[in-house]
Amino acid sequence: MKWNPIIFRFKLPPTLKQLVDERIWLVAFIGLAGLLLAYPLWADGYSLNLVRDMLIFGIVALSLDWLWGKGGMLSFGHAAFFGIGAYSMAITSINLDWGFSSLLGLFASVAIPGIIALLIGYFLIFAGVRGAYFVIVTLAIGIVSQQAAISWVSVTGGDSGLLGIPPLGFTLGDHRFQLDNSLSLYYVVLTVALLSLLFLWQLSRGLYGNLLKGIENNEKRAQSLGHNTSLHLLIVMISSAMLAGLAGGLYASCTGFVAPDLLSLMLSTEIFVWVAVGGRGTLLGPFIGAFIIMRLQQVVSSISTGLWPLVIGAIFIIIVFVFPDGILPFIRKFVVRFKLLFEKSGVKHGR
Repeated sequence: MKWNPIIFRFKLPPTLKQLVDERIWLVAFIGLAGLLLAYPLWADGYSLNLVRDMLIFGIVALSLDWLWGKGGMLSFGHAAFFGIGAYSMAITSINLDWGFSSLLGLFASVAIPGIIALLIGYFLIFAGVRGAYFVIVTLAIGIVSQQAAISWVSVTGGDSGLLGIPPLGFTLGDHRFQLDNSLSLYYVVLTVALLSLLFLWQLSRGLYGNLLKGIENNEKRAQSLGHNTSLHLLIVMISSAMLAGLAGGLYASCTGFVAPDLLSLMLSTEIFVWVAVGGRGTLLGPFIGAFIIMRLQQVVSSISTGLWPLVIGAIFIIIVFVFPDGILPFIRKFVVRFKLLFEKSGVKHGR
């Protein structure tokens, strides 16, 4: 077997591939979770808020990976669901003067994107819209959503957005319980990220994950076996939109403001790159991709704010040629390659 260090593609035995996948995933998850749980011990407030925002965008990337990596449907307007969730949280919590308005806003940030995904996805998926046509329609949805946020000034605040969004909290009797400090918000976001990641990973390992893989590989064959593939893809799209909306609600509550940029095509492109860099279909990879790219964006933006769109385009081209499957799959293939060479060497020496 000839190894190309640039493309780095070869077929692996299925059992070995699955075993290595799960071991690498669990080791990476435990290591990353442990690091993030302990991070507040030495981090200052600014760094804590920065990592918190990275985790929120990691949840958005996870939602796209669930739709694209497991459902096989690429959305190029995925930031629309994130932005709609953020605006739902902001509008609800600002305009309702109730003791639990922020919690109701968080519920709205999940429900409204889910309803929109249900309405759009029903007509698209059951009409057989797939592949490039699905990408084009979702791209149009993102553009329309951003223009609606800019034009509907009386509700969304237009280009200025909305400020003064209250943090998460609720009133019980005469007592007000509120998450208004960096540490509590950080752990809330981290908890949501870890639970979402574990839930989707466990779901993708079972029968439902195998069904989605079968639909992605050959939808007509899955239909011939009696599966309602359109219904399953619609469920994936709705759950993906709801998770992205939840991330938007958390972002609005943590930062205290929303703006039309949260629905922009640029953000949708960045989400797509996060998933591609980390590894499509790995679920954990998009978090890693989001952390790497957002950190790089800070460095580039400190040099020139107008340079970032060019850099992110160059990053994607490099990833296509050097890590075509993303970072985590590259690591997996490297580990498998090393394991196979080690076992082969052991056999030659009579071990």
